[in-house]
Amino acid sequence: MVAHVTNGIKVSVSVNYSNSGSNPGLNFFLFSYKIKIENSSDLPVQLLRRHWYIFDSLAEKREVEGVGVIGQQPLILPGHSFEYQSSCDLTSEMGNMYGTYTMQNSISHKLFEIEIPRFELIAPCRLN
Repeated sequence: MVAHVTNGIKVSVSVNYSNSGSNPGLNFFLFSYKIKIENSSDLPVQLLRRHWYIFDSLAEKREVEGVGVIGQQPLILPGHSFEYQSSCDLTSEMGNMYGTYTMQNSISHKLFEIEIPRFELIAPCRLN
């Protein structure tokens, strides 16, 4: 698990390789990841947007941007957290992801970005 704190907001990421969802013979490697966002600040914040950078060792770097995460724009109160799970496919056994979330202070409506730490996507066969 990797984690990073920005402005009192902690983002933790854990990754799993999907044996059942992957097909190495067709260069399709599926990874799921679970993200936990913890608000240790004194203010309620809302996650508005995501911006991902995805590196695949055999393909071009991809960028993914969009509104919220998994169809939601969660409001995270002080002392609370939000968790979600998603996935990413690669054409190789190795890669990584990192990015940012655009957050909004729910009182002042000021926007700010928090860092999503870089995490590795490595199929177990590469760890031998």
